[in-house]
Amino acid sequence: MRAAVMFGAGDVQVRQVPDARLERPTDAVVRVTHAAICGSDLWRYRKLAPSTAGVRIGHEFIGVVEEVGAEVTAVRRGDLVLAPFKWSDGTCEFCRDGLPNCCPNGGFWGGELDGGRGEAVRVPQADGTLVPLPMGPDDPRLPAVLALSDVLCTGHHAALAARVRPGATVAVVGDGAVGLCGVLAAARLGAEHIVILGRHARRTELARRFGAVEVVPERGAAAVERVRELTGGHGAHAVLECVGTGEALRDALDMARPGGAVGYVGVPQDGEGVDVRRFYRRNVTLAGGTAPARAHAPELLPDVLSGRLDASAVFDRTVGLDDVPDGYRAMAEREALKVLIRP
Repeated sequence: MRAAVMFGAGDVQVRQVPDARLERPTDAVVRVTHAAICGSDLWRYRKLAPSTAGVRIGHEFIGVVEEVGAEVTAVRRGDLVLAPFKWSDGTCEFCRDGLPNCCPNGGFWGGELDGGRGEAVRVPQADGTLVPLPMGPDDPRLPAVLALSDVLCTGHHAALAARVRPGATVAVVGDGAVGLCGVLAAARLGAEHIVILGRHARRTELARRFGAVEVVPERGAAAVERVRELTGGHGAHAVLECVGTGEALRDALDMARPGGAVGYVGVPQDGEGVDVRRFYRRNVTLAGGTAPARAHAPELLPDVLSGRLDASAVFDRTVGLDDVPDGYRAMAEREALKVLIRP
Protein backbone atom coordinates (compact mmCIF):
# COMPACT_ATOMS: atom_id res chain seq x y z
CA MET A 1 0.00 0.00 0.00
CA ARG A 2 1.03 3.66 -0.29
CA ALA A 3 1.67 5.98 2.62
CA ALA A 4 3.36 9.27 3.43
CA VAL A 5 6.84 8.99 4.94
CA MET A 6 9.00 11.83 6.30
CA PHE A 7 12.74 11.43 5.62
CA GLY A 8 13.91 14.69 7.15
CA ALA A 9 13.11 18.36 7.43
CA GLY A 10 11.07 19.41 4.40
CA ASP A 11 11.28 15.92 2.88
CA VAL A 12 7.93 14.11 2.75
CA GLN A 13 7.43 11.39 0.15
CA VAL A 14 4.67 8.96 -0.74
CA ARG A 15 6.13 5.46 -0.80
CA GLN A 16 5.11 1.82 -1.05
CA VAL A 17 5.09 0.34 2.46
CA PRO A 18 4.02 -3.04 3.86
CA ASP A 19 0.27 -3.56 3.81
CA ALA A 20 -1.58 -2.94 7.07
CA ARG A 21 -2.55 -6.31 8.55
CA LEU A 22 -3.81 -7.87 11.76
CA GLU A 23 -1.04 -8.80 14.17
CA ARG A 24 -2.95 -9.28 17.42
CA PRO A 25 -6.50 -10.40 18.23
CA THR A 26 -7.29 -6.90 19.55
CA ASP A 27 -6.35 -5.24 16.22
CA ALA A 28 -8.48 -3.90 13.40
CA VAL A 29 -7.46 -2.81 9.92
CA VAL A 30 -9.06 0.43 8.74
CA ARG A 31 -9.11 1.69 5.16
CA VAL A 32 -8.60 5.45 5.36
CA THR A 33 -11.22 7.68 3.72
CA HIS A 34 -10.33 11.03 5.33
CA ALA A 35 -7.13 12.24 6.97
CA ALA A 36 -5.44 15.53 7.75
CA ILE A 37 -2.14 17.29 8.27
CA CYS A 38 -1.74 18.73 11.76
CA GLY A 39 -0.05 21.99 12.65
CA SER A 40 1.95 20.15 15.31
CA ASP A 41 3.56 18.11 12.51
CA LEU A 42 5.16 21.28 11.18
CA TRP A 43 7.61 21.35 14.09
CA ARG A 44 8.97 17.98 12.92
CA TYR A 45 8.73 19.06 9.27
CA ARG A 46 11.08 21.94 10.07
CA LYS A 47 13.49 20.11 12.37
CA LEU A 48 13.61 16.34 11.70
CA ALA A 49 17.12 15.01 11.14
CA PRO A 50 17.67 13.19 7.82
CA SER A 51 17.04 9.44 7.84
CA THR A 52 17.21 6.77 5.15
CA ALA A 53 14.49 4.71 6.88
CA GLY A 54 12.05 7.61 7.25
CA VAL A 55 9.19 8.02 9.70
CA ARG A 56 5.56 7.10 9.05
CA ILE A 57 3.31 10.06 9.77
CA GLY A 58 -0.30 11.02 10.41
CA HIS A 59 -2.52 10.90 13.50
CA GLU A 60 -5.94 12.16 12.33
CA PHE A 61 -8.14 9.85 10.27
CA ILE A 62 -11.55 8.38 9.54
CA GLY A 63 -12.02 5.13 7.69
CA VAL A 64 -13.92 1.93 7.07
CA VAL A 65 -13.12 -1.21 9.05
CA GLU A 66 -11.79 -3.88 6.69
CA GLU A 67 -10.82 -6.63 9.18
CA VAL A 68 -11.08 -7.23 12.91
CA GLY A 69 -9.20 -9.52 15.26
CA ALA A 70 -10.85 -12.37 17.11
CA GLU A 71 -11.20 -10.36 20.35
CA VAL A 72 -12.65 -7.18 18.83
CA THR A 73 -16.34 -6.70 19.68
CA ALA A 74 -17.04 -2.94 19.55
CA VAL A 75 -16.65 -2.55 15.78
CA ARG A 76 -17.09 -4.85 12.84
CA ARG A 77 -16.22 -5.02 9.18
CA GLY A 78 -17.90 -2.24 7.18
CA ASP A 79 -18.23 0.21 10.10
CA LEU A 80 -17.17 3.80 9.54
CA VAL A 81 -14.96 4.87 12.45
CA LEU A 82 -13.07 7.85 13.83
CA ALA A 83 -9.59 7.37 15.25
CA PRO A 84 -8.37 9.81 17.93
CA PHE A 85 -4.73 10.88 17.74
CA LYS A 86 -3.65 8.27 20.33
CA TRP A 87 -4.75 4.68 20.65
CA SER A 88 -5.72 3.21 24.02
CA ASP A 89 -7.18 0.04 25.52
CA GLY A 90 -10.27 1.67 27.08
CA THR A 91 -10.07 -0.50 30.20
CA CYS A 92 -7.08 0.63 32.27
CA GLU A 93 -7.51 2.91 35.31
CA PHE A 94 -6.51 5.99 33.32
CA CYS A 95 -8.97 5.26 30.52
CA ARG A 96 -11.69 4.74 33.14
CA ASP A 97 -10.75 8.09 34.69
CA GLY A 98 -11.17 9.87 31.35
CA LEU A 99 -7.46 10.03 30.48
CA PRO A 100 -7.01 7.57 27.60
CA ASN A 101 -4.07 9.69 26.45
CA CYS A 102 -2.22 8.34 29.52
CA CYS A 103 -3.07 4.68 28.83
CA PRO A 104 0.03 2.54 29.59
CA ASN A 105 -1.05 0.13 26.85
CA GLY A 106 -1.58 2.86 24.24
CA GLY A 107 0.56 4.95 21.95
CA PHE A 108 0.80 7.34 19.03
CA TRP A 109 0.26 6.59 15.36
CA GLY A 110 3.23 6.56 13.04
CA GLY A 111 6.83 5.70 13.75
CA GLU A 112 7.03 1.93 13.45
CA LEU A 113 3.22 1.72 13.39
CA ASP A 114 1.10 2.72 10.39
CA GLY A 115 0.45 6.44 10.15
CA GLY A 116 -2.91 7.95 9.27
CA ARG A 117 -1.65 9.45 6.01
CA GLY A 118 -1.79 6.25 4.06
CA GLU A 119 -4.23 3.92 2.39
CA ALA A 120 -4.84 1.82 5.51
CA VAL A 121 -3.88 1.56 9.18
CA ARG A 122 -3.49 -1.28 11.64
CA VAL A 123 -5.31 -0.10 14.77
CA PRO A 124 -4.10 -1.68 18.03
CA GLN A 125 -6.62 -1.94 20.88
CA ALA A 126 -9.45 -1.34 18.42
CA ASP A 127 -12.25 -1.67 21.00
CA GLY A 128 -10.79 1.05 23.20
CA THR A 129 -9.66 3.31 20.38
CA LEU A 130 -12.15 3.53 17.53
CA VAL A 131 -15.33 5.61 17.70
CA PRO A 132 -18.13 4.19 15.48
CA LEU A 133 -19.87 6.81 13.36
CA PRO A 134 -23.60 6.74 12.47
CA MET A 135 -23.10 7.84 8.86
CA GLY A 136 -21.75 6.75 5.50
CA PRO A 137 -18.29 7.41 4.04
CA ASP A 138 -19.63 10.09 1.66
CA ASP A 139 -21.52 12.11 4.27
CA PRO A 140 -20.74 15.84 3.78
CA ARG A 141 -20.39 16.28 7.55
CA LEU A 142 -17.27 14.12 7.71
CA PRO A 143 -14.74 17.01 7.60
CA ALA A 144 -16.44 18.40 10.71
CA VAL A 145 -16.28 14.96 12.32
CA LEU A 146 -12.62 14.54 11.35
CA ALA A 147 -11.78 17.59 13.48
CA LEU A 148 -12.71 15.44 16.52
CA SER A 149 -9.66 13.25 15.92
CA ASP A 150 -7.49 16.05 17.29
CA VAL A 151 -7.96 19.80 16.90
CA LEU A 152 -11.57 20.17 18.06
CA CYS A 153 -11.05 17.94 21.10
CA THR A 154 -7.80 19.76 21.85
CA GLY A 155 -9.49 23.16 21.69
CA HIS A 156 -12.25 21.80 23.93
CA HIS A 157 -9.66 20.47 26.38
CA ALA A 158 -8.04 23.90 26.58
CA ALA A 159 -11.41 25.50 27.30
CA LEU A 160 -12.18 22.98 30.05
CA ALA A 161 -8.73 23.37 31.61
CA ALA A 162 -9.16 27.16 31.59
CA ARG A 163 -12.55 26.75 33.30
CA VAL A 164 -14.52 28.58 30.60
CA ARG A 165 -18.05 29.17 31.85
CA PRO A 166 -21.14 31.14 30.83
CA GLY A 167 -20.44 34.87 30.89
CA ALA A 168 -16.65 34.49 31.00
CA THR A 169 -14.12 36.63 29.18
CA VAL A 170 -11.71 34.43 27.21
CA ALA A 171 -8.42 35.10 25.43
CA VAL A 172 -7.15 32.55 22.90
CA VAL A 173 -3.42 32.67 22.20
CA GLY A 174 -2.81 31.35 18.68
CA ASP A 175 -4.81 31.47 15.46
CA GLY A 176 -3.97 27.99 14.15
CA ALA A 177 -6.55 25.24 13.85
CA VAL A 178 -6.39 24.41 17.57
CA GLY A 179 -6.78 28.05 18.58
CA LEU A 180 -9.74 28.46 16.24
CA CYS A 181 -11.32 25.33 17.68
CA GLY A 182 -10.66 26.79 21.11
CA VAL A 183 -12.80 29.77 20.09
CA LEU A 184 -15.58 27.38 19.03
CA ALA A 185 -15.28 25.45 22.28
CA ALA A 186 -15.38 28.59 24.41
CA ALA A 187 -18.48 29.82 22.58
CA ARG A 188 -20.15 26.43 23.10
CA LEU A 189 -19.46 26.67 26.84
CA GLY A 190 -21.13 30.07 27.03
CA ALA A 191 -18.23 32.55 27.00
CA GLU A 192 -19.50 36.10 26.61
CA HIS A 193 -16.40 37.92 25.33
CA ILE A 194 -13.79 36.02 23.29
CA VAL A 195 -10.52 37.62 22.15
CA ILE A 196 -8.29 35.91 19.56
CA LEU A 197 -4.57 36.70 19.37
CA GLY A 198 -3.39 36.40 15.79
CA ARG A 199 -2.02 38.28 12.81
CA HIS A 200 -3.35 36.39 9.80
CA ALA A 201 -6.46 38.00 8.35
CA ARG A 202 -8.06 34.83 6.94
CA ARG A 203 -7.66 33.07 10.27
CA THR A 204 -8.88 35.90 12.45
CA GLU A 205 -11.88 36.36 10.16
CA LEU A 206 -12.68 32.69 10.72
CA ALA A 207 -12.24 33.22 14.47
CA ARG A 208 -14.90 35.93 14.31
CA ARG A 209 -17.22 33.50 12.52
CA PHE A 210 -16.59 31.01 15.31
CA GLY A 211 -17.44 33.51 18.06
CA ALA A 212 -14.51 35.87 18.71
CA VAL A 213 -15.45 39.53 19.08
CA GLU A 214 -11.96 41.08 19.27
CA VAL A 215 -8.66 40.51 17.45
CA VAL A 216 -5.30 41.34 19.04
CA PRO A 217 -2.38 41.30 16.56
CA GLU A 218 0.24 42.41 19.08
CA ARG A 219 2.63 40.04 20.84
CA GLY A 220 4.48 40.04 24.14
CA ALA A 221 3.88 42.84 26.63
CA ALA A 222 1.87 44.84 24.10
CA ALA A 223 -0.53 41.92 23.63
CA VAL A 224 -0.92 41.48 27.39
CA GLU A 225 -1.70 45.16 27.82
CA ARG A 226 -4.22 45.11 24.98
CA VAL A 227 -6.04 42.09 26.41
CA ARG A 228 -6.25 43.81 29.77
CA GLU A 229 -7.69 46.91 28.11
CA LEU A 230 -10.34 44.77 26.43
CA THR A 231 -11.28 42.97 29.65
CA GLY A 232 -11.92 45.84 32.04
CA GLY A 233 -8.27 46.27 33.05
CA HIS A 234 -8.06 43.01 35.00
CA GLY A 235 -7.37 40.38 32.33
CA ALA A 236 -9.37 37.39 31.09
CA HIS A 237 -11.19 34.86 33.25
CA ALA A 238 -9.85 32.13 30.98
CA VAL A 239 -6.84 32.02 28.65
CA LEU A 240 -6.28 29.22 26.11
CA GLU A 241 -2.61 28.72 25.17
CA CYS A 242 -2.59 26.99 21.77
CA VAL A 243 0.94 27.67 20.46
CA GLY A 244 3.44 25.72 22.55
CA THR A 245 6.31 28.17 23.05
CA GLY A 246 7.56 29.52 26.36
CA GLU A 247 6.82 33.05 25.21
CA ALA A 248 3.20 32.19 24.43
CA LEU A 249 2.73 30.52 27.81
CA ARG A 250 4.22 33.46 29.69
CA ASP A 251 1.97 35.87 27.81
CA ALA A 252 -1.05 33.67 28.54
CA LEU A 253 -0.29 33.66 32.27
CA ASP A 254 0.11 37.44 32.27
CA MET A 255 -3.25 37.86 30.52
CA ALA A 256 -5.21 35.96 33.15
CA ARG A 257 -7.05 38.01 35.75
CA PRO A 258 -6.65 37.29 39.49
CA GLY A 259 -8.40 34.00 40.17
CA GLY A 260 -8.40 33.15 36.47
CA ALA A 261 -7.07 30.06 34.72
CA VAL A 262 -4.83 29.17 31.78
CA GLY A 263 -5.47 26.02 29.75
CA TYR A 264 -2.31 25.01 27.89
CA VAL A 265 -2.51 22.57 24.98
CA GLY A 266 0.19 23.86 22.64
CA VAL A 267 2.79 21.10 22.16
CA PRO A 268 5.82 22.41 24.14
CA GLN A 269 8.71 23.30 21.85
CA ASP A 270 11.45 25.27 23.54
CA GLY A 271 11.55 23.75 27.01
CA GLU A 272 11.73 27.12 28.72
CA GLY A 273 10.26 27.03 32.20
CA VAL A 274 7.82 29.51 33.67
CA ASP A 275 8.62 31.14 37.00
CA VAL A 276 5.66 30.43 39.31
CA ARG A 277 6.24 33.80 40.95
CA ARG A 278 4.86 35.24 37.73
CA PHE A 279 1.33 34.19 38.70
CA TYR A 280 1.49 32.99 42.31
CA ARG A 281 0.13 36.15 43.93
CA ARG A 282 -2.75 36.40 41.47
CA ASN A 283 -4.01 32.90 42.29
CA VAL A 284 -3.97 31.92 38.62
CA THR A 285 -4.55 28.24 37.86
CA LEU A 286 -2.41 26.52 35.21
CA ALA A 287 -3.82 23.28 33.79
CA GLY A 288 -3.92 21.35 30.53
CA GLY A 289 -1.65 19.05 28.58
CA THR A 290 -2.37 16.38 25.98
CA ALA A 291 -6.07 16.23 25.18
CA PRO A 292 -7.91 12.97 25.98
CA ALA A 293 -9.54 12.98 22.56
CA ARG A 294 -11.03 9.48 22.90
CA ALA A 295 -12.91 10.68 26.00
CA HIS A 296 -14.04 14.01 24.53
CA ALA A 297 -15.10 12.81 21.06
CA PRO A 298 -18.28 10.90 22.04
CA GLU A 299 -19.43 13.88 24.14
CA LEU A 300 -18.93 16.36 21.29
CA LEU A 301 -20.08 14.15 18.41
CA PRO A 302 -23.84 14.87 18.78
CA ASP A 303 -23.21 18.63 18.55
CA VAL A 304 -21.01 18.08 15.50
CA LEU A 305 -23.63 15.94 13.76
CA SER A 306 -26.35 18.51 14.51
CA GLY A 307 -24.24 21.33 13.06
CA ARG A 308 -24.05 23.21 16.33
CA LEU A 309 -20.29 22.59 16.51
CA ASP A 310 -18.80 22.81 13.02
CA ALA A 311 -15.03 23.19 12.67
CA SER A 312 -14.95 22.05 9.04
CA ALA A 313 -13.93 25.53 7.87
CA VAL A 314 -10.43 24.99 9.30
CA PHE A 315 -9.87 22.68 6.32
CA ASP A 316 -9.12 25.14 3.55
CA ARG A 317 -7.38 22.79 1.11
CA THR A 318 -8.09 19.21 0.02
CA VAL A 319 -5.49 16.95 -1.57
CA GLY A 320 -5.11 13.34 -2.62
CA LEU A 321 -2.50 11.05 -1.11
CA ASP A 322 0.05 11.82 -3.84
CA ASP A 323 -0.13 15.53 -2.99
CA VAL A 324 0.54 15.19 0.75
CA PRO A 325 4.10 16.56 0.30
CA ASP A 326 2.68 19.71 -1.26
CA GLY A 327 0.11 19.90 1.53
CA TYR A 328 2.94 20.06 4.04
CA ARG A 329 4.66 22.77 2.02
CA ALA A 330 1.44 24.80 1.81
CA MET A 331 0.91 24.68 5.56
CA ALA A 332 4.55 25.45 6.33
CA GLU A 333 4.41 28.49 4.04
CA ARG A 334 1.00 29.54 5.45
CA GLU A 335 -0.75 29.10 2.13
CA ALA A 336 -3.13 26.72 3.91
CA LEU A 337 -4.45 26.58 7.46
CA LYS A 338 -5.17 22.84 7.60
CA VAL A 339 -5.08 20.30 4.78
CA LEU A 340 -7.70 17.59 4.34
CA ILE A 341 -6.55 14.39 2.65
CA ARG A 342 -8.74 12.05 0.61
CA PRO A 343 -6.56 8.97 -0.13
